[in-house]
Amino acid sequence: MSYLDLDRVTKRFGDYAAVNGIALGVTKGEFVSLLGPSGCGKTTTLQMIAGFVELSEGAIRLDGRDLARVRPAERGLGIVFQSYALFPHMTAAENVAFGLEMRGVARAEREARVGEALSLVGLKGYESRYPRRMSGGQQQRVALARALVIRPAILLLDEPLSNLDAKLREEMQIELRQIQRNLGTTTVLVTHDQNEAMALSDRIVVMNRGVIEQIGTPQQVYEAPASAFVAQFLGKTNEFAGVAGGGRFTLAGLSLPAPPQLSGPVTLSVRPERMRFAAEGGLGARVIARIFQGNHWLTQLETEAGPAILIAQNSGGAVPAEGERVRIVWAPEDATLRPSGGSGR
Repeated sequence: MSYLDLDRVTKRFGDYAAVNGIALGVTKGEFVSLLGPSGCGKTTTLQMIAGFVELSEGAIRLDGRDLARVRPAERGLGIVFQSYALFPHMTAAENVAFGLEMRGVARAEREARVGEALSLVGLKGYESRYPRRMSGGQQQRVALARALVIRPAILLLDEPLSNLDAKLREEMQIELRQIQRNLGTTTVLVTHDQNEAMALSDRIVVMNRGVIEQIGTPQQVYEAPASAFVAQFLGKTNEFAGVAGGGRFTLAGLSLPAPPQLSGPVTLSVRPERMRFAAEGGLGARVIARIFQGNHWLTQLETEAGPAILIAQNSGGAVPAEGERVRIVWAPEDATLRPSGGSGR
C-alpha cells in the first residue's frame, strides 16, 4: 500500500487545468521526483500535497489519512523552497529551531535536535552564523536541516538546488541523496533538471501539460521512453521515421525486427551514446560537424534517414573528420519503437 497516495488529483484555475487527474503512489522511504518543463503542473502538485493549494477534484492521502481538511502546519511535512526562505535576523541554529519552537518542543530537546540536524548536513560549528555570512550552499544546508529537524512524514523539495552553481549542485546532489538514504525519509522533489532527477530518484514522474507522461526508475524512463516528449526531454535522442508491419520495421532501406503488434508509421528512438561508427551495415551518413568535449566527442551527422547526433567516448583514437562518409549502427535492444505520435517498445 502506498504511503502517499495521489488519487485522480486535479487543479483547475478557471477553465485551465494546471493538473489533470494524475494518479501516483509513493512508498514509505522512497525518493520520487516530479520532472518536467515550466508550466507542466509539477509545482502545483507539490503545493497541493503541502496544502498551500486546494484540490479541484481527487484526493491526497498520507498513510491512509485524507489530507483534504488537514491544515498545512498539521500535515507534518518538511519543505525546502527554491529561495530557502531563511529568516535573515536569525542564526543558523535559530532558523533550524524555529519549527520545533512552534511545536512546543522543550528547550533541552530542541537544542539537541538542532545540533544533530546541523551535524547531519555538515554545518557543525556554524550554529551562530547568520544567513548573510553563509554561501548559497551553506544556506541550502540550513534550509534542509530546518526541514528535517521536525522529523517530517514527508520531505518536499521545490527546486532546492537550482540557485547553486554547477559544481556545488553536483556535490549537494550526492549529499542530499546520502542524507535521504540514511534517514529513510519519504521525499518528493520538484525539478526541471533531468540530470538532477536521474541522480537522486528511486522513481521519476515525467509531467507535461498537467498530466503524467511516464513513471519509472531513472533507467526505465531514459532507456525506454513511453512518448516522444519523454524521449526528447530526458537527454538527447535521435528519432527516425519508418514503417512497421509483419514483425519488421523498414527504415531508409534497412529492415529490422519489430514487435508484431506494431503496424503503420513508427518512430525509432535511439540515444546518441548507443550509436557507433562501423565499417559496414546500418545507416550511411556524412559527418557535418564534430565537437570535442573532453571525455567524449559529439558528432553531428546527416544520415540516410535524417539528422542525427552520435556521442563517442574519447579513447584517444581517431574520430571521423567533417565531411567524411561513415556508417552508423546500434544494438536492437538499444532502440525504442513506438507508433508515430504514440508510445510503445
